[in-house]
Amino acid sequence: MNLRKPALSTLFVCLLGAGFSGITSAASPTDAATLGKIRDAAMQSDYSYQRLEDLTDLVGPRLSGSEGNAAAVEQVAAAMRAMGAKVTLQPVKVPHWVRGEEKAELVDYKGRPGNITQKVVLTALGGSGATPAAGLAAPIVIVHDFDELKARAAEVKGAIVLFDVAFDQNMADRGLAGNAYGQGSRYRTNGPRLAAELGAVAALVRSVGGADYRLPHTGATLLKDEQRIPAAAVTAEDSMLIVRLMKRGPVKMKLILTPKMLPDADSFNVIADLPGSDKADEVVIVSGHLDSWDLATGAHDDGTGVTTSMGVLDTIKKLGLQPRRTIRMVAWANEENGLRGGTTYFNANKGSLEKQFAAIETDGGVTGRTFGIMGSVRPEAEKYFAPVMNSLLPIGAAVFSRRDSASGSDVHQLEANGVPSFEPYVDTSAYFNYHHTPADTFDKVDPANMKKHVAVMSALVWYLANTDDPIGRSPAQQK
Repeated sequence: MNLRKPALSTLFVCLLGAGFSGITSAASPTDAATLGKIRDAAMQSDYSYQRLEDLTDLVGPRLSGSEGNAAAVEQVAAAMRAMGAKVTLQPVKVPHWVRGEEKAELVDYKGRPGNITQKVVLTALGGSGATPAAGLAAPIVIVHDFDELKARAAEVKGAIVLFDVAFDQNMADRGLAGNAYGQGSRYRTNGPRLAAELGAVAALVRSVGGADYRLPHTGATLLKDEQRIPAAAVTAEDSMLIVRLMKRGPVKMKLILTPKMLPDADSFNVIADLPGSDKADEVVIVSGHLDSWDLATGAHDDGTGVTTSMGVLDTIKKLGLQPRRTIRMVAWANEENGLRGGTTYFNANKGSLEKQFAAIETDGGVTGRTFGIMGSVRPEAEKYFAPVMNSLLPIGAAVFSRRDSASGSDVHQLEANGVPSFEPYVDTSAYFNYHHTPADTFDKVDPANMKKHVAVMSALVWYLANTDDPIGRSPAQQK
């Protein structure tokens, strides 16, 4: 997952009166009976949960370029073909970074008894460079922001830099998990590069996430080939240990990281279409990214995004409904360390973006309940979503949050060029407990949350695939 800071939003909840009324034809997005059938079918189905179990338990980790990623492409494509969808594999060249040995210990500090060393639990960041095979040893310099890094440039040269910035779980608990992640992750993405420019021999970051169970949280870093120093995330507990020891005096670490950056590999965006009727050339995307980091099985990030998107097609297909616009499920390639899947799709369609009617991406897991929808539509279009939100009132998911930008990473380029974008409004307060860690596994997923999630997206997709309402283009469109 690659969360961007959300824009300011307005919220409204569509309150249903005495009951559903005004039933029209079954193809109308304002038909309460049809929307209710879609909601109820999704709430009664285990399809997405079963597909997630297949993806996580049978395939496992799916980092771009890996055998697991290739197997996931085949598995999802086969499931979509079995459903009767029209499947296309769109070729994408993806980075191929592999994790090697990762080991660290504190080998010198004030008050160290005899030959005692302290193990540090860490994991290499995506794109990290390698130490010599025997490792390197250097003093640690702790900084808390980029200004301090620059101010201490003379100390940084030849040292291992540790960015000790705690994840703000208090923000996350109050609905600002994305903001908290953005504040912390910038030290992961940019810190190693800036440290390398100042002559550091390696860079460490305090893991970006909550639930301090001595779990390292990996993620991408923006190191360039000419400055690809070793870079890793240490657990919150180990970062705090180093801080305490540094209060006593200098601390020296021995670090071994042996990752490799291999030539780009072949992969695919998995595209599965339910063709439309009279507006079949217009497309409504519902999507998640298929790749995951290699520490676990990527259940929340982003197995749930892919399999709930698959569940939307399953819900509509099993009800025998015919959309007017084509409903397109996309399992994106390479979101975690390159965004090449989203870029490939955008480049292939940038000459006819008016045919990309809307795009939905789920990339926030389902650790908490889904409250409704976030959408990048203009204020005057907000009212058109009332029938969808009314249909979701019985399951407590009737919040519509209008945003100037509401896109996931893979559809951001579409949104920036006018395509209205949406994502489910999910409680993500616990999401960063598991994000990019060895704990992101199938057992962490609540099937009831998945069902509600599919119900929300299915109702939204059906509306978007059929509406004649002038919802307009995205307010995020670049001038």
